[in-house]
Amino acid sequence: MIVTLHGGFGEKGRTSVGVETGNTSLLLDVGVNTSGSGADIYPRISQGQLRRQSAIVVSHAHEDHVGALGWCLANGFAGQVFMTAETEAEMRDIVAAYDAASGRAALAISGIQIIAPGQSFTVGDAIIASGRSGHTVGGIWLSVSDRRHRVIYCADVVPGSGVLGMDPLPPCDAILFDGSYGVDPVGMNERTAQIKAWLREHPGGCLLPTPLAGRSLELLGALSEPAAIHASMRQPLLRQIADESWLRPGIGALLRERILAAEDWTDNMPFPQRPILVHDGMGIAGPAAVAIGRAARERLPILLTGHLPTGSPAQILFAAGRAAWIRLPTHPTLPDNLALLRACGARIAVPHSCSPDEMEQFRGQFPAVVRTLVTGQSFSLQGR
Repeated sequence: MIVTLHGGFGEKGRTSVGVETGNTSLLLDVGVNTSGSGADIYPRISQGQLRRQSAIVVSHAHEDHVGALGWCLANGFAGQVFMTAETEAEMRDIVAAYDAASGRAALAISGIQIIAPGQSFTVGDAIIASGRSGHTVGGIWLSVSDRRHRVIYCADVVPGSGVLGMDPLPPCDAILFDGSYGVDPVGMNERTAQIKAWLREHPGGCLLPTPLAGRSLELLGALSEPAAIHASMRQPLLRQIADESWLRPGIGALLRERILAAEDWTDNMPFPQRPILVHDGMGIAGPAAVAIGRAARERLPILLTGHLPTGSPAQILFAAGRAAWIRLPTHPTLPDNLALLRACGARIAVPHSCSPDEMEQFRGQFPAVVRTLVTGQSFSLQGR
């Protein structure tokens, strides 16, 4: 088994992993890098390699994991595409928003193969399994086996989510794990308390840019006060919680109550005196692309809670001191990752979505971590 890192290793964005078994080549995720330019926006994979792929399996509907799907189709990929029904429902809007150059190719895709968490299926001689990731409704981790070796690609996972469930990882030989937060040890409860304290300090209303999938539900679950949401978010959020098997037990009724109680807000309305959730979290696309600039001009407090890509409106406002930032853990903290690595028993562990310095820090925490494997490199699994 050969594993090739096409994007997201030693860097944040364009996450993509190739796995080759005896006669099958797969891609796990095909993201874009919103901070990149030119070829660095897309996974580092040639047209010839794309033509040889039997399938693309998508973990969830965030731009750094599915945004390059249209680009892959436009550049030679002609295999099968697998994802959950919930990811399929969100995917086309994500691709169109973050890859305008080739998004039309993804909008035209047909015949997506729908998979469910816990389901195993085969592509050629590769056996693919999955489980809930805890990161988004519809989000899954992925495992690929050739009956001799198993590699796990976590994609994005949240073992400590307040609203979403995560299934245990199986034993494996190698794991590509979510290193988005580096060795940050601060967990969900402490960050949630910090966000609530900040909201109490800004009772006149504020803007909360947030991804439509994942963190919006976390914020609604954490808020103890009435909120507003952009009107375009209401039905997608209700759709996300319709199947409560994705949720932690007992949380569905609370989320439904808070979504239904939230005030509708649109771009041409005055800002209400309550927290307003708008998507996306970076101010690059969706209603946030307009709302974040308007909030800055009107001096409405802005609280950012996720990744700040270089050059994004959110990062520019934060750097200028015009927005606050409290990162809500919608990726694993250091204790989360150490527990996952110990449980799966992998002899090779490679973090994705983090810098080389952060990879080095992981190596200091866990001996199986390989810090020298970055985008463009490969490794093989042989023997036992």
